Amino acid sequence: MSASAESALRELLEVMARLRDPQDGCPWDLAQDFASIVPYTLEEAFEVADAIERGESSAIRDELGDLLFQVVFHARLGEERGWFDFAAVAAGIAAKLRRRHPHVFAAGPRTDVGTQGAQWERIKAAERGEAGEGGALGGVARALPALSRAAKLGKRAGRVGFDWPDAAGVRDKVREELAEIDEVVASDDSAERRSEELGDLLFAVANWGRHLGVDAEEALRAANRKFEARFASMEALAAQRGLALDGLSAAEWDALWTEAKRRR
Repeated sequence: MSASAESALRELLEVMARLRDPQDGCPWDLAQDFASIVPYTLEEAFEVADAIERGESSAIRDELGDLLFQVVFHARLGEERGWFDFAAVAAGIAAKLRRRHPHVFAAGPRTDVGTQGAQWERIKAAERGEAGEGGALGGVARALPALSRAAKLGKRAGRVGFDWPDAAGVRDKVREELAEIDEVVASDDSAERRSEELGDLLFAVANWGRHLGVDAEEALRAANRKFEARFASMEALAAQRGLALDGLSAAEWDALWTEAKRRR
């Protein structure tokens, strides 16, 4: 680590300590605990992803700083409880990376990407066993975005043989789940049943993406961006023509949407 990086990290740790000082720290920071700052940690992680998608280097730098502050905040809370400090967090991840990269840090032949991936998973499985996170699905974080978690659960189950044979098999499951939703809607069943069946459909779609080599979470994020861009284009077209959005007919909306699709 360069002297400047070490100095900057030390300063950040000092700032965090001051914010949590019981005598003259920040009242808001002092009121926080692990659970209360989880939403901010997740938000900052997503903002890093957003900055990367935009390709803005200064935004990536700033958002990484915000995310690093979240790590420092959690480490400070751990230190105050006598559980761990920032040094322990950093040492722990360094040791884990060394352990999971024996082809780099231990004597032995270098392997290809596929072999490394399998090796990584074997080591992780052993770590989960040592941590008491037994079972093929152990250790899949509950806080992951739901589509990402669905695909990861499906992948884990597939490693022990519980999976669709191919993408066509999952497609059939998607059709089955669609039919079940139609049945629930036709029977005017409860909102709870509709929610359950929709969840089953989304789980199947996420794993269909997995079999197609598509990250369902990223695919949906891209679809959201596309929708936003096209809707903004519709708003601009309506404004150019003096049209009020809340007064448009279904046919006018369709015409604007078709034009926006041609533009983007």
